[in-house]
Amino acid sequence: MRRAFTLIELLVVIAIIAILAAILFPVFARAKEAAKKTVCVSTIRQIVQANLLYGNDADDLLPDRRDVKRDLRGSATWSWPPSDPRGGWAAVIFAPYVKSRDMWSCPSVSGSSMAHLPTVEQTTTEGVSRFWLWRFDRMDANTIELDNLWGKSPETAVSDLQAANNPTVGQPQSPSDIEFIVDPYFPKINPVPAEIRGLAVHVGGRNRGFLDGHAKWQRDARLNP
Repeated sequence: MRRAFTLIELLVVIAIIAILAAILFPVFARAKEAAKKTVCVSTIRQIVQANLLYGNDADDLLPDRRDVKRDLRGSATWSWPPSDPRGGWAAVIFAPYVKSRDMWSCPSVSGSSMAHLPTVEQTTTEGVSRFWLWRFDRMDANTIELDNLWGKSPETAVSDLQAANNPTVGQPQSPSDIEFIVDPYFPKINPVPAEIRGLAVHVGGRNRGFLDGHAKWQRDARLNP
């Protein structure tokens, strides 16, 4: 006759399962987030490739569609970032060069607390965009022309950014040094509202796409670890 488990034995088994769950669940969560990060950087790579295809049809120039950016702005007010880096305008003009309109939002941000922030989310005729494109500033922003990329060739963008000597950009030597698109992020600096300071799509860093077509994840000490 088979002996039944005693209460103590059952409690020991339950305790072991609980310990294993406590160990494994964070591992699974990190693995899931790593997979999302990989999907995101792949998506960003496709978008920078779409920009290269656009350039092939536009005499190797970057887009200059400040009109689209202006029309998409909406009624939101801005404290940081003042230049409004939301990328809805790019989702519109790159539509013929991308495979899916769903690619304009990283899977990590779509279900996060950042998803519906007015400085992140932008609805367009091509769906919702939640990526940022710096140095494509809106026309009424107090910006420096040398810092902007509208309508420039990649080579002119390099020389202008070198001349601008912006410490946040540094001295790019080639288009591979110039960021084109990035996940939304809010560094721990004073102009950023306290309630979102340090937030990022991917903890501790951001996925970035560059003018030459490559993309990578980069750690950023200004973001929450």
